[in-house]
Amino acid sequence: MLAALERIDPHSDRIDMLVLLVEQLRPRRPPAAQATSERVKTLTALLKGKPEQASALRGYLTVLLESRRHASLYTDIGILSNDGFFTELKRRVAYRVLPPALGDVYLADAIDQVLYRDDDYRWIEAVPLADWLALYDVISAAAPSPDAAPARARRTTVLGMLDAIRTLSCRVCALGLEPRLIRSHSEIENFDSPFLMQNIETNTYLDSYGRLLDGTDGPFEDARHLLVMLDQCDNVIATVRKNATTQGTSVALTYLLVALAQSIDRLRKLLFLVDVSGELPSAPTVDLEAVADQATPPAAPPTSLRRAGAIALAQELIDAHNNKYTVHDLVADNVDLLARNVTENASRTGEHYIADSRKELGQMFLSSAGAGVIVGFMAMFKILLSYLRSAPLVEAFLFSMNYSFGFMLIHVSHLTIATKQPAMTAARIAAGLSSRDGRHIDLDSMAVLINKVFRTQCVAVLGNMVTALPAAYGIALAYQAVTGHHLVSPDKAAHLLHDIDPIHSLALLYAAIAGVCLFLAGLISGYYDNKALYTQMAQRVYQLRGLGRLLGAARLTRLSHYIENNLGGLMGNFYFGILLGSMGTLGYLFGLPLDIRHVTFSAANFATAFVGLDQRISWELALTSIGGFLAIGAVNLVVSFGLALWVALRARKIRFEHGARLLRAIGRQFLAAPLDFFIGAKDAAAAPPSKE
Repeated sequence: MLAALERIDPHSDRIDMLVLLVEQLRPRRPPAAQATSERVKTLTALLKGKPEQASALRGYLTVLLESRRHASLYTDIGILSNDGFFTELKRRVAYRVLPPALGDVYLADAIDQVLYRDDDYRWIEAVPLADWLALYDVISAAAPSPDAAPARARRTTVLGMLDAIRTLSCRVCALGLEPRLIRSHSEIENFDSPFLMQNIETNTYLDSYGRLLDGTDGPFEDARHLLVMLDQCDNVIATVRKNATTQGTSVALTYLLVALAQSIDRLRKLLFLVDVSGELPSAPTVDLEAVADQATPPAAPPTSLRRAGAIALAQELIDAHNNKYTVHDLVADNVDLLARNVTENASRTGEHYIADSRKELGQMFLSSAGAGVIVGFMAMFKILLSYLRSAPLVEAFLFSMNYSFGFMLIHVSHLTIATKQPAMTAARIAAGLSSRDGRHIDLDSMAVLINKVFRTQCVAVLGNMVTALPAAYGIALAYQAVTGHHLVSPDKAAHLLHDIDPIHSLALLYAAIAGVCLFLAGLISGYYDNKALYTQMAQRVYQLRGLGRLLGAARLTRLSHYIENNLGGLMGNFYFGILLGSMGTLGYLFGLPLDIRHVTFSAANFATAFVGLDQRISWELALTSIGGFLAIGAVNLVVSFGLALWVALRARKIRFEHGARLLRAIGRQFLAAPLDFFIGAKDAAAAPPSKE
């Protein structure tokens, strides 16, 4: 480390000397927080013992800062560009493979050259801020070189921040006047836009600051009015995000909101650092008081807070710089809100899949029983389509359309497929766990909700089974009576039974794949529900004049509202059918163990195979097959429900840590009324109170 310090030239702006010094601080095996902290302390001690080296380092850093442009570091690093989500995604993927060329003009490129490892931000953050403050104090207190220009370097830094403030303000103004944002919050047009007003206040503040730097007489305008405008901008962003749960959102709008929030946050931090009045509040998202307390007394002067704030911003910039080409961060920042709204729509849909009383359970049973009959015919059509011996892709298309139109028929008939429920009800449960810290969740009410979901799901599965088995059995017998031969040959029947064998086949793996398809179908439903709201689908359909002349105004109105309210369900069922129908073909084409096993179709295939074997099978085979399709159903439900609940919790940024207490609450529900636990109360009023 001493050798690296001795190579420092206070008159040079070459970056390699700083690279060598940082190499001495970087741990060999990150994260080594203690070792890194000790190295920073060692450097601080060396500089204290060798004032000439501290003076040389100060001069070197001064020349380095003075020779580079600063503004782009504050305006671009850690803030999404204006290019849009997909353009930014493509750029990051390209730069991960081949990074852009670096130069000696911009300070941001210097960070790239010095902190070139992707994990450098980890060891920098691992060092206590008190140690960084101590190092900063030693360097800043060192005597300047006789021909150095520290004041000019400080002025360069301040001017760079002021330029960044002007750029960020213009960017916030432009983004805040985007049509998609105004469309989501039309009140902006009725009053003076805070996005426009903050730009006016920024220009006033910067003009005043310029006069102060030039020594020109004139009143100095502090930034308090500007901060009020930024607060109003934040309120608009919060309102748009809130409205998105009822009006829908898009990737473009979500990207816009994230970029706006990042720009406003950076604006506040820069304003805090350049403030000369000492009256501005601390920068957001950084607890500067706590930071300063690590190295200064509790009554820290504003200068101490500003030093701490500068180091905190530097760490934020380094973190963002090391991750600026990370695809995961871009997706996480933008998809969270979109996923929240997709699952929010699924949550509202999920309320229709939860029965409160025995009467509603009876209605759910009848609804699922009707779906079981349709599934019996769908299973027959799939067998008949397989006899065509079509090309693989043609066969996949035919199977997909059989599934898709069958599921859509079930939906428009207001019937219920049991396995479609988990993706919807999981989002409803996650909505009940809306407290981020879990402290204010009524676990008893949540246990009541989960109990309702459990028994509703059981009744729906039972309803599907009660009719799917006899429907498939009757269809197979009728087919034999009409054609004189079985729907399936003995070999085909044996194959159908082997397919649902949980021990000697991959039935449970394929059931898990079907569970993933069910989960994806739930996301697709939520996505299209969100899209229907955001694009005002009902109004768009109603404006089709040709369709209006064909159907009439009254029918067109009903059709438009039906499409808006059911687009998610229709598209979810359509794509679910495609997933089920093409999975086996994909496995065949790629040579992978890909296929699906769905509980209702497996039960129907069992009945068909039973008839194909002239109703003569061993009791061991019968028990294995029955256990097989029941196990397939359990895997379908667990996988789809687990994935849906996980995504719903992640979308709401919920970390629920009271699982044991919740299980005990569910146990109390069972012990208090075992019969009601499975079949529900006679009416909703008799059920335990729920604070849903």
